[in-house]
Amino acid sequence: MTNTALYTKLSTLSPLIQKEVSDYIEFLIQKQHAPEKQRIHPKAGCMKGVFQMASDFNTDLEDFKEYMQ
Repeated sequence: MTNTALYTKLSTLSPLIQKEVSDYIEFLIQKQHAPEKQRIHPKAGCMKGVFQMASDFNTDLEDFKEYMQ
């Protein structure tokens, strides 16, 4: 699509819609020039020491005693 064709289509729109188109064009320009955020991939073992396992983890729970019998 040529610039002339775009201008012709834009000129047929109402001023309110032209403003919306202008805002969208500004958004696209900012999006194009914004640097891409690089995703940081966590490495294995990076959470070591953050969580503590309860010492009685493997013991039977009181709530399930009736079920276990």
